[in-house]
Amino acid sequence: MRRMFTAATAALTLTTAGTMLAGTPGQAAPSGWGRPVVTAAPQPGAPGLGDSYFPDYGNGGYDVGHYDVRLRYDPASDQLSGTTTILATATQDLSAFNLDFLLDVESVRVNGWAASTSTAGTHELVVTPARTVTRGQQLTIVVRYAGIPSETLVGGYTGWTRTDDGAMVVNEPEAAWWWFPSNDHPLDKATFDISVSVPTGVEVISNGVQPRPPAAEAGNRTRWIWRTTSPTAPYLAFLAIGQYDIVTDTTPGGQPVVNAYSTSLGALGPAARASIERTAEIIDWESGIFGPYPFEAQGGVAGPVDGIGFALETQTRPVYGPGFWRRGANTYVVAHELAHQWFGDSVSVADWRNIWLNEGFASYAEWLWSEEQGEGTAQEVFDFAYASYPADDEFWQVLPGDPGAARIFDGAVYDRGAMTLHQLRLAVGDDAFFEILPAWTAEHRYGNGTIEQFQALAEQISGLDLDDLFTTWLFTAGRPDVATTARKATAAPTAPKSWAKISESHDLLSH
Repeated sequence: MRRMFTAATAALTLTTAGTMLAGTPGQAAPSGWGRPVVTAAPQPGAPGLGDSYFPDYGNGGYDVGHYDVRLRYDPASDQLSGTTTILATATQDLSAFNLDFLLDVESVRVNGWAASTSTAGTHELVVTPARTVTRGQQLTIVVRYAGIPSETLVGGYTGWTRTDDGAMVVNEPEAAWWWFPSNDHPLDKATFDISVSVPTGVEVISNGVQPRPPAAEAGNRTRWIWRTTSPTAPYLAFLAIGQYDIVTDTTPGGQPVVNAYSTSLGALGPAARASIERTAEIIDWESGIFGPYPFEAQGGVAGPVDGIGFALETQTRPVYGPGFWRRGANTYVVAHELAHQWFGDSVSVADWRNIWLNEGFASYAEWLWSEEQGEGTAQEVFDFAYASYPADDEFWQVLPGDPGAARIFDGAVYDRGAMTLHQLRLAVGDDAFFEILPAWTAEHRYGNGTIEQFQALAEQISGLDLDDLFTTWLFTAGRPDVATTARKATAAPTAPKSWAKISESHDLLSH
């Protein structure tokens, strides 16, 4: 259940033109003088950004530029305490504003002045500054807090996963609520400094680069520091805390590569390494298709056996659950999550209805990787995927372009989403198709996009009217007719060699 905060009724104030409200005694006031000019009083910022699926995610009235998240964590108790400093700019005159956050707040200061707080809805921290905030004003918001994230639930769920040796916070479409206050919607990206103090011997992995090595602190503790210099949606920031083997390297171009492997993986460890250690290679290959890699670092995290059961495209360093390695190495999930660095991370959805722009594209990257590896062309993968779902299967009733809030990770968003891109490729030809992809990532780099904008770009580059194609494949229930494609309608297609890994990955990814 979500609740929208109701803004206070606007008040009116009077201002004067000139130094006098009326003329001096015995003198008529000049024409126009003495007429009150109506200006709106400061208002509370909206408690949500109006997302069509999650209207109370994010907040209005300000834009965040940077988060400095400084934490202390104890794995034995799962106790988390911290201070997050938010640098933001007001986009309207504000009497109050909201942050998305769940833990107990000790204090909030806005530009050095103590602010009052209250809570609303399921995850809204309402902050009332001591002084009115004016549009364009720079804000320094300091929030001190503490709590046990794994015991902090919304609808019976926590985005903080406690493990035997630490914790993970990896989730979509929300994750920040459990560990730092934020404006948690992809429309408000920011840079990050994240530092975490843990008992010495425990590792902490997060996004970006390490500006300095882990530093010893009093009490047999160590502080780990990570920095992200590229705009990042709050849900794409992550923590992996526990026992990890960390492998560092650099690419031929000089970018740092940081891969981390939970020591709990046991026999799964070699398969995880055989997959994630190919990250730099796969990014180099994908850069030739999608355009220059958009971020300052690369890598991946193989989580513990009692961690998450899926994978997520956490920015610069995807996190993978252990299930992906149970049948050996799997580079298809790596290709999928790395493609998200362009489609989902650099170019993020403007509204969660547009999730196809993330999952359809990352899934099609697997089909292209299959071609590259000689394990089945994209056409062969399409043919088998299409034939795998009978016409009366519920699969065809989910609309990838508008799946609904409860089904944004439905299998159809992935598989039918990839089918849509293959149909686009057939319609416009390879030259135009492989011009459209890097044009999209360049045009919306570090920003947001919609399906409608992508269609417009595809039509601009191809010179074709693509409305029927997008309507049929993204917005119409039922199995589209592909009898006129290159598929051999007279014979049941054979599963490409890549299909087992692709299918296995999607079973875990669509959750």
